[in-house]
This record gives sequence, C-alpha cells and structure tokens, in this order.
Amino acid sequence: MAMRFLHAKVCPSAAMGEARCHSLVRVDNTGAPLAAAGPRGYRPADLASAYKLTAGGAGQTIAIVDAYDDPNAESDLAVYRSQFGLPACTTANGCFRKVDQSGGTTYPRANQGWAEEISLDLDMASAICPACKILLVEATTNSFSNLAAGVDRAALMGATVISNSYGGSEYSSEVSDQSHFNHPGIAITVSSGDNGFGTEFPAASQYVTAVGGTTLTKDGSSRGFTETVWSGAGSGCSAYIAKPSWQTDAGCARRTVADVSAVADPNTGVAVYDTYRLHPGGWLVFGGTSVAAPIIASMYALAGNGSSVNYGSYSYSHRTSLFDVTSGSNGSCGGSYLCTGVAGFDGPTGNGTPNGTGAF
Repeated sequence: MAMRFLHAKVCPSAAMGEARCHSLVRVDNTGAPLAAAGPRGYRPADLASAYKLTAGGAGQTIAIVDAYDDPNAESDLAVYRSQFGLPACTTANGCFRKVDQSGGTTYPRANQGWAEEISLDLDMASAICPACKILLVEATTNSFSNLAAGVDRAALMGATVISNSYGGSEYSSEVSDQSHFNHPGIAITVSSGDNGFGTEFPAASQYVTAVGGTTLTKDGSSRGFTETVWSGAGSGCSAYIAKPSWQTDAGCARRTVADVSAVADPNTGVAVYDTYRLHPGGWLVFGGTSVAAPIIASMYALAGNGSSVNYGSYSYSHRTSLFDVTSGSNGSCGGSYLCTGVAGFDGPTGNGTPNGTGAF
C-alpha cells in the first residue's frame, strides 16, 4: 500500500497578541515526522539550481528573529552545513551569534516547536548564502511585542537583512506597531502565512517584503523546475495598512500581500536538520512560507543591496529578474489575482520567484 504524506503545523498555538510560526513538517500517514537517516527534500544545490544562485554575501549578516530558545541551534546548524559541504559557521569563527532580545546571552526558555522553526530558518539562510554571517535573535516569547523587540535588536546589532517567519491576525494598532519594521537600509522579509487566502501581520506592514509561497517541482523544462501557487500561501488585502506607492494593483485599496515568493509546499519541501524535538530528531522535510522568507532574505544578502532597497519596492521595478508564477490558487476570491496565479503580479506569489539576484 502506498504511503501518503501529510503535514503538521510546527507551532500552531497562538493567543491574542501572539504570533505563530509559519512552518510545516511533513509526516507520514501515522502522524509521525518523515524522518530519515539522511536528508530528504530539496538540498542547497537544488535551490541554487531552481533560483539561479551565484556566489556572494561576503560581509553580509542575516538576522533570524524567532521566539524562545533552541539549545541545539549551533550544533544542528553544524551538521546541516557539513552534510552539504558548506563552510563552517560557528561562534568560534565569528560567523554565528545567538543572542536574546536584549542582545545578551540570557536565553529564553526552550520550546520544541519554535526550535524546529529556528533550525529551518538557519538552514535556509545557509543554503542560499553560505558566505553570510548569521545572527539568531531569540525573543522571550512569541508575543508580537517581544518579536518586534527582536527585530529592533537585530537592526541595532548590525544586521544587513532580517528574516521573520511568523504572523497572526491583523489588528487595528498594527498601523503604529509596524514602526518596529521601519529600518531603512535593512531589507526585512516576513512570511505571508500558511492558511491560504487571507492576510496576516506583520506581512501586511508597508515596511517589509511580504513573501508568499509556491509548489516547486522538478521537470524536464529548460529551467529544470516549474512553480505553481502553493495552496497554503497567505495573500490578500490588508484591513488597516495603507497601500505603498509602488503597488498599483486595483483590487486592494490598502496594502496587498505578497511581494515575492519562493518554495513553501511541504510536498515539495526542503531538507532540515533538527534534534530538539519530542520525537527522534534528525533529518526532516519542511514546508510553509517559513521556508520562503529566509530564502528571500538571503537573496537580498547575496545581492548585497540592502542599503539601497526601499522596503518591498525593489521587485516591482525588476520583474524581468523573476520567474512569473501563472497558475494555481490558494483559496476563493472570485477567481481574481488576489488568490490566483496570473501573468504579472498576483497575491499568492507577488511579482514571482528569484531568477538570480537581479530583483533584490
């Protein structure tokens, strides 16, 4: 009997004022994580081929902002990078640094779900930009206020790019709270969500690059891959935040999500190494827009262009440097571009997926 594969939310619980991470782990039909002795899912070489990556990133620092502590973050990262022949990134050699939201080493309590999120984010930053330094900022809890403090801390500590793989329901005071993402000269990415059509914050902020998701499939095309809208990718119109000047689509009076996208479907997921979990740890397959956000953040780092990026605007004037995603849907919106892949800009995938670094 063929085994069917499902996926499970890594850290789904979030109360009012809290964020949930946007990662999904593939499980088999018994509900057990799809673990293996070696890596399954897309590897760094696959992502480099799919998105036409080139070398770069020297002197860049990618900050990963997540909640709670992953005690095994550095050791798990070492296994991932060694497995794929990437240069070591350690505290000792100055490549890796882990801090709390105050910039110190009084780390918050550990959390298995968010630890998996941390492993995913660190591994994707490594896969896309192995020459980049990595700063992991661990917020005290998954409250929006603590995560926002983590973003501010990352900016203060010299990050050139900041990746955020979490979100939650929009709320009226987000219009003022989004100031924590207003750091000119630093490219900030936020995942759009994993619940299909519908908008979340902070992806709706006018100060970030909102990152949607695709299904990335190997094929016999000249590119070697095709992409369609991932059914879980978040998209839509913000309820509160004004439309930035570079967005000209007519279907949303306010901010439209997303701006760009990358692989997010757990059925075409990525290999991640994590050992801090209830079940036996090791190699897992992950999806969710939590995959896409650090991929896009790392593309900004590869381009080395963060200091001149005007929030999420850059891809709107560089669409020819993106792969256009023109099929698939993430929900019901009357068939409009807000939930359907179409030629040009659409909600689930924005302007498209990376074709080299030209759009970043």
